[in-house]
Amino acid sequence: MNLSDFFQRLLLIPSHIEKWRICGFWRKLDAQKRFCSEPNMTPFNKLTHFLRIAANKPSALRTGTEMKPAAVCCVQLNRNQRSVDSTSLQQRQKQQMARGLPKHKPVAGVQHVIVVASGKGGVGKSTTAVNLALGLMANDPSKAVGLLDADVYGPSIPKLMNLKGNPEISDNNLMIPLTNYGVQCMSMGFLVEDTSPIVWRGLMVMSAIERLLRQVDWGSLDYLVVDMPPGTGDVQLSITQNVPIAGAIIVSTPQDIALLDARRGAEMFKKVNVPVLGLVQNMSVFQCPNCHHQTHIFGSDGARQLAETLGVELLGDVPLHLNIRETSDRGQPVVVSSPDSPEAEAYRKVASAVIQRLQEVNT
Repeated sequence: MNLSDFFQRLLLIPSHIEKWRICGFWRKLDAQKRFCSEPNMTPFNKLTHFLRIAANKPSALRTGTEMKPAAVCCVQLNRNQRSVDSTSLQQRQKQQMARGLPKHKPVAGVQHVIVVASGKGGVGKSTTAVNLALGLMANDPSKAVGLLDADVYGPSIPKLMNLKGNPEISDNNLMIPLTNYGVQCMSMGFLVEDTSPIVWRGLMVMSAIERLLRQVDWGSLDYLVVDMPPGTGDVQLSITQNVPIAGAIIVSTPQDIALLDARRGAEMFKKVNVPVLGLVQNMSVFQCPNCHHQTHIFGSDGARQLAETLGVELLGDVPLHLNIRETSDRGQPVVVSSPDSPEAEAYRKVASAVIQRLQEVNT
């Protein structure tokens, strides 16, 4: 089919137009062939030129107030061309951005990486991460669990796990993690003094996180629990872009101000395609040790409502209890120091829910 035949099919010529008008229109149209025969005229430019001429000749195509079919075709073709150009441009931009992003590289010897995060500090994230790691082992002693403290500026794992000293170096020039309660631990707190502030810029922090992940002899681990720093900054992006994450856990109190940041943290993981396993509602209720009256100091069921809004699971409730604080300060987490207490049972339930969600995500 030549260009004139294709153009004829595009036009909707009414039957009441006289034959001499149609013939005159096509004679004028054929006179443009010399212009379209130029070597720099592409088929699209030729067709656009024909349609533009048709749009300027209303007498041959319409009568009264009817719409010009040629003008409609011209506008539609221009829109389609712009749409195609925009789509191809977006595809090229995505390809260029993908080339610049780091590739996910698994941590040697680790099967599942679980990150424990929160949008705001002070909600009990590190305490939850420690007891989660111990709860995973308590539920299934055959599993090997490791714990990484990714909070470079404020490491808490050494205190919570009652560990001190510098890690030794293996024959492969890898750091050997410190171990307590059967959990292998690595933290920036093992490499600096307790009172020494870490005043680093973002690139130095990201380099330190990379070393704590890659230059450690983790052995063979079923689960590596990562205690993330609060917020949605460089460390979070560095880990999620470099390491395949099995799932993320968001810790929050029921307080409205904490839930705002918890939602930001959950949305961040969704944007980087990390599955959110669920929310943990920490400090959910306080029970008086004398009269056993329960008081919701930080509010009631705030994390449960946020989980429903986000479409994720509520992994469990952990009460605000003096026993959790005291055992954590002594470096004896409640899961190992008071295994029969209701507080320890709450953490073990969270660990069971995490394993169940991991199975659902992987299937």
